[in-house]
Amino acid sequence: MRRLYALVVAAIASIAAPLAGEAGRAAARDELSIGFTQYPSTLHPMIDSMAAKSYVLAMLRRPMTSWDASWTLRCEVCVELPTIANGLARAVERPDGTRGVAISLEIRPGLAWSDGVPVTSADAAFAIEVGRHPASGVAAQEFHRRVERVEIHDDRRITLHVDRLSYQYNDLGDLHLLPAHLERPVFQADPGAYRQRTLFDAEPTRPGLHFGPYRLAEVVAGSHLVLLPNPGWPGDRPHFRRITIRAIENTAALEANLLSGAIDYIAGELGLSLDQALAFQKRHGARFDIAFKPGLVYEHVDLNLDNPLLRDRRVRQALLAAIDREALSRQLFEGRQPVAHSFVNPLDRVADPGVQRHGFDPARAQALLDEAGFRAGADGIRADATGRRLSLELGTTAGNRSREAVQQVLQNQWRRVGVEVRIRNEPPRVFFGETMRRRAFPAMAMYAWISSPEGGPRNQLHSAAIPSAANAFAGQNYPGFADAELDGLVDALEVELDFERRKALWARIQAIYARELPALPLYFRADAFILPKWLAGIEPTGNQHPSSLRVEHWRARP
Repeated sequence: MRRLYALVVAAIASIAAPLAGEAGRAAARDELSIGFTQYPSTLHPMIDSMAAKSYVLAMLRRPMTSWDASWTLRCEVCVELPTIANGLARAVERPDGTRGVAISLEIRPGLAWSDGVPVTSADAAFAIEVGRHPASGVAAQEFHRRVERVEIHDDRRITLHVDRLSYQYNDLGDLHLLPAHLERPVFQADPGAYRQRTLFDAEPTRPGLHFGPYRLAEVVAGSHLVLLPNPGWPGDRPHFRRITIRAIENTAALEANLLSGAIDYIAGELGLSLDQALAFQKRHGARFDIAFKPGLVYEHVDLNLDNPLLRDRRVRQALLAAIDREALSRQLFEGRQPVAHSFVNPLDRVADPGVQRHGFDPARAQALLDEAGFRAGADGIRADATGRRLSLELGTTAGNRSREAVQQVLQNQWRRVGVEVRIRNEPPRVFFGETMRRRAFPAMAMYAWISSPEGGPRNQLHSAAIPSAANAFAGQNYPGFADAELDGLVDALEVELDFERRKALWARIQAIYARELPALPLYFRADAFILPKWLAGIEPTGNQHPSSLRVEHWRARP
């Protein structure tokens, strides 16, 4: 269990008595309408990394393990969390002399797909098979490739033989069971085309794709999803007989829908930004319970290092020195979203307080650009000796009012040092499902990483995680950052079991990140949860596992 440092959690419990007559209505509530800002690019649990997909699927299924609101790792599908101490995980010597690990798992009894077929060991083995295939293009391909062999003991017991003993050996959140009885024929027919043909997208309401508290009853792509209770769910019976999740990608429209009653609740992880929530609280705080949850959410600007203008480290450093992030946080977010100096949140125990800090220094930014060979032209925009203008494109998720406001600030501050920035935004399902996945952004892209406590950086920073056609666009190293020293540090980090030595490796990784700047750190986000006073049971986690993972505990107050 990791120690949680200085995490300030606002209570979700009611802060005022219900309005007159509301208590009686709440007792009768058995439907819930949720609004969020992104529609998933896919409903397949292993393809693409997108918060909207994770939020929806958490109600329909469970990963093998998850981090809860106290940042404790717990079993979801397994009966008992495997550890070295309890003997369910054991170090093994591999033929090449390195250490691997054998992880024994038992699937919870009673789990069944929504068509009544039991969840079995074959479903876990099939998920590993899909994840390991080079043409599948799953987001966490590295995790699956490390499983050298799946040993099936019976319908519910398996052993994973993994090629290394990592400090994260029992964090199995990337293991998402797939219904082998439905998906295997689709996958085996053409693994390379599987992501386009999977039943999760071709027939998303087909019974048998999920095994969680709810099942998917209706899908209107880009608009909404309807969930009904799964009668085969063996856990606590969910309270709501119907949940509708509506994608409203414009945050102003999202707020209007909440106030009009068209939706009951805005998903905290994918809802109003902090500045909007603070303003909302001042206007409507008497009608709603509002909680702010700081967490491992890193807002940043990825830089495409294939762009010749961004290959020079001095240009990247100048871009960061030119923006006043402290003022941005203070003016837009009342200072509640701390400036980021690396990708590791200070709430995480491996954050290095001594990491290099790039303060607001426009004079330094201009000197760095001069040094890089970019001089101001007649219109104030810099160009190099060949006449190539320092002109860049910045994209993000369209309709997010907070990000669009940040874009305007960045655009203005960069222009003051001679950098021209054009803004081009896309719907989230396009931005994440195509543009980012294929590294098709020409220069800069603003979005957030959501991580787990001490979550390893391989998938975002290791050169093997650069998406390309050769690896079916797996991995999330969207900048295309390749640094031999950092690759070696990540490799060493993963197999270092001693925390103090591991912390030193983390510090060096953060130092390289702060020096090289494959992305521009902005701030660490706090999510705003705006709830009707009749809704209880929602518990923000502050990590990559969303609050919807406990949807069966949500209910109307009596």
